[in-house]
Amino acid sequence: MAFRLGLDAAAVVAAVSHGEITAEADQGFVVLRVRPGALAEAIVRDPDYGVVAGVPAVELEDRPRVFENPGFSLRYAYARATAVQRRAADFGIQGGPAEPAGDELPLIQALGEMPGWARSAARKRDGRLLARALFQMADAYHTVHEHCPALPAGEKPSAVHASRVTIAAAAGIALRNGLTMIGETPRERI
Repeated sequence: MAFRLGLDAAAVVAAVSHGEITAEADQGFVVLRVRPGALAEAIVRDPDYGVVAGVPAVELEDRPRVFENPGFSLRYAYARATAVQRRAADFGIQGGPAEPAGDELPLIQALGEMPGWARSAARKRDGRLLARALFQMADAYHTVHEHCPALPAGEKPSAVHASRVTIAAAAGIALRNGLTMIGETPRERI
C-alpha cells in the first residue's frame, strides 16, 4: 500500500519503528509488529483504558452463578483478576514486564480489541456489542487464570509470575472499565 500511495516504504518503516514497535517493508506494505506484552503494560499505566462515553447500559443476569451464565462469568472474571492483585502483594510479587505466551495470547488480543468494541457500541447505541466482547474477554481470562497461574504454588516467585500479575492487572482494568461502560458497578468480591 505504501508504494501505491507514493510513499517510500523504507522511510515509513524508519519513522514508525521505535521501542516496542518494529516495522518492515514487505512487497510494498509496511508491516508493524508490537510486542504482545507491551499492550498489557500500557493498560496498567492507563486506568481509563478503552473508556468511551455513550455506551448504552446492558442488563446482565446474575443467576445462576455458573460459568455458562455470561453475566456471572464476566463479573467473576473481574473479581478473579482483582483477587490476583491482592494476593500477589501477599507473595511480594509486583507486576513486571509482560511476556504472554500460549493461552495468554487470546486474552491479549481481546484486550486490544476492547476499545474498538466500546467505540462501536457507543456509535451504534448498542451496549450488547461491548458486552459480547467482554464475555469473550472474560472467557479468555478464566482460561489464563486456570492454565497460567499468576501466583506461585509451592515454588519461589519468578519473572513469569510478575508477567502474569501484570496481565491480570491489565485484564482487571479492561473488565472494570467495560463493566462500568455497560452500566454495572464492578465488584471485587462475589
